[in-house]
Amino acid sequence: MTTYDGSSRTGVGSLPAPPFWICVLLGLALIVAGFLVLGDVMLVTVISTIFIGWVAIIAGAFEIVHAFWTKGWGGFVWQILLGILYIAFGVVLIGQPVAGALILTYVLGLVLAVSGFVRILIGVSRWQDPGWVMLLSGVFGIVAGFIILTGFPTTGLWVLGFLLGVDLISHGIGWLAYAWQPTARSA
Repeated sequence: MTTYDGSSRTGVGSLPAPPFWICVLLGLALIVAGFLVLGDVMLVTVISTIFIGWVAIIAGAFEIVHAFWTKGWGGFVWQILLGILYIAFGVVLIGQPVAGALILTYVLGLVLAVSGFVRILIGVSRWQDPGWVMLLSGVFGIVAGFIILTGFPTTGLWVLGFLLGVDLISHGIGWLAYAWQPTARSA
């Protein structure tokens, strides 16, 4: 039987964990970046929309190239159509970033509301496992979705930037918490 010592400070695979000062520096940089993003959420929303547009165009191009590489696998026409759809969506996001941000925000609101409803159903059906955590997560999802949808289209101008800023700050706090773990200081 193999036993594993959990006290070893190694990251992914056999990579050593980053030093304390790297974790602190990364955490502080992410927190500062998060507050900078929150300083102008509308600008960041537009920049994020343009970035997502370029990613969609690149993904669409790869999808089309992949269709030709794997022509014998079947679904060639569907892959080409999907690639064209990605590219068209990307062009819309880049060409009209404000309208693109509105589209993305509306879809995000719908996805949050629907996924929240599904999580509530799962939470109720798995109450003993403790499903109440999933139920609570579902309630938050529905509330967030409805806040976005009921404030639409105004929310489309700030939600994406706001969520990015909050994510950066929470990611930075996570790195700081990781740095100050008792085992992290021994690295």
